[in-house]
Amino acid sequence: MDLLANYGLFLAKVVTLVIAVAAIVLIIMNATLRKRGQSGQLRLTHLGDDYQQMKDDVQLAKMKPQVQKLWLKNHKKAEKQKAKAEKRAAKQGETEIVKPTLYVIDFKGSMDASEVTSLREEISAVLAVKQSGDEVLLRLESPGGVVHGYGLAASQLQRLRDGGLRVTAAVDKVAASGGYMMACVADRIVAAPFSIIGSIGVVAQIPNFNRLLKRNDIDVELHTAGQYKRTLTLFGENTEEGREKFQEDLNETHVLFKDFVHEMRPSLNIDNVATGEHWYGRQALDLGLIDEIGTSDDLIIRQMDSFNVLGVHYARRRKMIDRVTHSAGSVAERLLMKLWQRGEKPLL
Repeated sequence: MDLLANYGLFLAKVVTLVIAVAAIVLIIMNATLRKRGQSGQLRLTHLGDDYQQMKDDVQLAKMKPQVQKLWLKNHKKAEKQKAKAEKRAAKQGETEIVKPTLYVIDFKGSMDASEVTSLREEISAVLAVKQSGDEVLLRLESPGGVVHGYGLAASQLQRLRDGGLRVTAAVDKVAASGGYMMACVADRIVAAPFSIIGSIGVVAQIPNFNRLLKRNDIDVELHTAGQYKRTLTLFGENTEEGREKFQEDLNETHVLFKDFVHEMRPSLNIDNVATGEHWYGRQALDLGLIDEIGTSDDLIIRQMDSFNVLGVHYARRRKMIDRVTHSAGSVAERLLMKLWQRGEKPLL
């Protein structure tokens, strides 16, 4: 027993020491980053090179060992000759014909559209170096969320169009409600056959605990200045006047949403599609909500011969507590989405 007790005490000391060292390292790292004044980092990925490497790896795997050696030898020789030719051309002052760039931006939106913080940095970086012929591919995935968040995200995408860049939105899974608000800013929308598109509507719900509080003799006082500062509340007694005003506000927001979509896609019969319903990709094509059926992978592969394909991602620096709360929030959001899908959406 003494041996086990001593071992447990030793183990506790070791764990405490490790935690203390880790905490000190994190504090130093955070302090260093704060001194640098960096809120995040821009990461660029040559997607064309990655795809070519994947293609070469698969091609090699299909060959017999003897053929692999010969192929690798010839491949290295060709790469050396290409590098020498480029170096020789540079010395002679010959300018290489540079292909335009296809910038690939990913947006996987949450309910509050907090990802717009990274999106604005990515767009600013692209606009800072854009050249004639450059384009942007937005890989979009979002079921929508708060009006002001997705309104700002759509405005950020409008900056690209105002800057003279052609924008394509690719929807592999879902672009509904606020997600579709973003998608319709693009010059072209491409969606997978069973992606979820549309849901041009507005929804809001609020629980009310007033009767529960009354049963327990609990009073809640709410003081406002302004007739409609509060319409529906969590704890107060809601009135018909408040409900009517709340519905009026929803209707006004819906009108603004419809007008925005119609402005971006004037050929769309907005009254037919602004019912709050969603459609799958092929149905959305027939209704004019999208322009083409396809996936983002097909789009990128097709453009590799004509463009330098560059992935642009701005990674925000988070504090440790933000990382923990963000992870917990993501888990909760995924759980709520699963419950919603099981309750209201068909399963395949």
